[in-house]
Amino acid sequence: MITRTLTRRVALATAAVTSALVLAACGGDSDGNGDGGTGHTGHGASAASATPSASAGAHNAQDVAFAKGMIPHHQQALQMAQLAAGRASSAKVKDLAARIEKAQDPEIRTLTGWLKAWGEQPPAAGMDHSGHTGMSGMMSEDDMAALKKATGKDFDTRFLSLMVEHHQGAVEMAATEKQRGRSADAKAMADAIITAQDAEIKEMKRLLGAE
Repeated sequence: MITRTLTRRVALATAAVTSALVLAACGGDSDGNGDGGTGHTGHGASAASATPSASAGAHNAQDVAFAKGMIPHHQQALQMAQLAAGRASSAKVKDLAARIEKAQDPEIRTLTGWLKAWGEQPPAAGMDHSGHTGMSGMMSEDDMAALKKATGKDFDTRFLSLMVEHHQGAVEMAATEKQRGRSADAKAMADAIITAQDAEIKEMKRLLGAE
């Protein structure tokens, strides 16, 4: 009787330890995935930046060049757009500039996140783009200085003319990324840039025709 009781207690204890180990292993898997054990990450615009390791594993030199080039390109567009609020006379120009800011600022953050995930150094933020003036569509320092001095309709015309050229450069860069890039995330952004900026180029040309 005593022997059977001891044997039963040992069996129960062994079962309890086994259950605890199984639960701990499951918990460890969940923490390791960082996604509750489902193996999936969140969806939407932030999904790419939320999973940098996925992007880091599927990219090439073109993807890096695209990100490093598009960041300063977008930064200059933001600087141009930020001038519109206090200098433009056209409400349509101000609205366009605000939309450019809203679209391109998040893209800069996403591009920066990809470069860090890829083990690359993102371009330093700053007002001086003299080192990037050879890039497609980039404004010269003289062009930017003239834009900063302009007001009213003169500003509207200069802004639209320069931004058309700037957008055309971005579309060219994005087209190269679509052809030669490897990262699915970067190529998707390139496609979005082409769609959005082609539409804005048409809009700006119409506004210039009305000037």
